[in-house]
Amino acid sequence: MPGDAQAEATIKVTLPDGANRQLAKGSTGRALASDISTSLGKKAIAVKQDGEVIDLDRELVDGASVEIVTPDSPEALELFRHDCAHVLAEAVQELFPGTQVTIGPAIENGFYYDFVREQPFTPDDLETIQAKMREIINRDEPFIREEWDRDVAIEFFENKGEAYKAELIRDLPESETISIYRQGDWLDLCRGPHMPSTG
Repeated sequence: MPGDAQAEATIKVTLPDGANRQLAKGSTGRALASDISTSLGKKAIAVKQDGEVIDLDRELVDGASVEIVTPDSPEALELFRHDCAHVLAEAVQELFPGTQVTIGPAIENGFYYDFVREQPFTPDDLETIQAKMREIINRDEPFIREEWDRDVAIEFFENKGEAYKAELIRDLPESETISIYRQGDWLDLCRGPHMPSTG
């Protein structure tokens, strides 16, 4: 019966105040935030599901405890720093083709990325990189999460000359999901999460 099929195609999540929300199966954190209020939908940058921060556009799990992450949330600063690390890496690779990226996490007082290139960076390079980062931020490209087959990912990074990335993937446990985050034409191996866009 159509009514029964519709009832089965829903999930229930619990909000921080203990209230339950019923949503269509496949709903994301973004859909939940907008369902709660239009203003929260506009402010939302991620969602915390059963204690783990995930992308706003990831599918919510039935029975999960969820909390919408906004720029005022304690988790926002780490997300911001992680996004900045990706913007930094894209800027460097646009400006200095052939530079390899290794790892680039958010840290307690900022963010960094390790790069491999024959010629060291200079203070003048840093100013140029900052300007390119501002340009990338202004592009406001969405962060898009993709799950790749392990062998495909290794081959992709090897063909791109990114030996360190291929090695990192080989070192991951077989059970690990290989997730790639794309912003415009640039992408990197990454567990995430990220805010909705580089803007």
